[in-house]
Amino acid sequence: MAALAAFLYGLAVATAAASVALGLPELRPGTDPAVGWIGGGLVLLAGGVADLHRRLARRQRDTLRRLDHLQKSVDALGERLEQRITPGAETDNAVPSSTAHEAVLQEVRLLHTLVARLGESRSSGEREPPAASRPVRPAPLASRIPDPQPAAGAEARAMDDAAVLEAVRDALAADRIDIHLQPIVSLPQRKHRFFEVFSRVRAADGSLILPDRYLEIAERAGLMATIDNLLLVRCIQLIRETERRQHAIGFFCNMSAATLSDAAFMRQFLDLLARNQTLVPKLVFELSQQELRAGGAVTMGILSQLSRIGFRFSMDRVSDLDIDVDALLRHEIRYLKLDCALLLDSALAPRVEALRRRLDGTGIDLIAEKIETEAQLDAILRNGIDFGQGYLFGEPRPARKPP
Repeated sequence: MAALAAFLYGLAVATAAASVALGLPELRPGTDPAVGWIGGGLVLLAGGVADLHRRLARRQRDTLRRLDHLQKSVDALGERLEQRITPGAETDNAVPSSTAHEAVLQEVRLLHTLVARLGESRSSGEREPPAASRPVRPAPLASRIPDPQPAAGAEARAMDDAAVLEAVRDALAADRIDIHLQPIVSLPQRKHRFFEVFSRVRAADGSLILPDRYLEIAERAGLMATIDNLLLVRCIQLIRETERRQHAIGFFCNMSAATLSDAAFMRQFLDLLARNQTLVPKLVFELSQQELRAGGAVTMGILSQLSRIGFRFSMDRVSDLDIDVDALLRHEIRYLKLDCALLLDSALAPRVEALRRRLDGTGIDLIAEKIETEAQLDAILRNGIDFGQGYLFGEPRPARKPP
């Protein structure tokens, strides 16, 4: 129906433009035909501008309607949780219901904050800053592993940057940021010990927009903190679900510099976690070697607060094997991820072995990532690596949304 209306509107504008171009010289004899064509062109231009304004206004209305729907959904969730959690009872984990009640309400308040922030960004007409003024920051980490269905991102690659940005904003407003999980297994048993959590942006037509297409665009527009924050809230929900099912599993969740610098969100998040110590051992925050080395006082201060609560950290994207093990221990970094290709590089073998010896007895475990073949696994096992991750053990798959 919308396509038909657009066609009829375009036909009407074209007809009016042609009428002016051809009819003006007839109505006023002696008029230069070029004047008629100029008049027709102006009518066509005016019709195009009016149509563009109409489309933008409709898109704005649709987005605001989705935001309102999301806000109402969050409100309804809070009301349902208040009705379901009654004072005086206890959960399966022997946690007083008043504590559980407050924890869940804090999660709802975090969601309120994210929805409100997105709405403010929309209503203020936020625009992408010019290239010369963009700060140079490390690439965000929310979704660094390629999607297992690369064909699903073909349409997104054909979109221009503005369309991708609009799709990301619409996905945030319509709650289409999906969570994917990839297992991390113990070696050599291959038993699932952790899952790493990634975000995927789902467009309105159901296709996935892959990380390599949207990460830089979302970062420039200031949306990565919102995506990462939503990912952290979803991690908490996943942990609650595994507790309910009595599954002994942990989660690795990437934390970027944008998230650490979001003071308002981090205050609420730290308060939530400080009140829910049972969640702490099951969540490992992951940062890149580059971001850890470049981290200033604010970043390291937030990490110190998290470590005081009891959190552990993982360092990934390791490119330099000259690692200060004492610094890792001071900052509660208990996992070190090394790319399979780096571990199997014969030229680096002595340095890898030296690092492994320095880690012996420290409580820091090595994780070999991006393992894809049995031959790679055999070579990794000979290096005495503790954990493995990669498509050989399972590709990232969508997580079920909490009920």
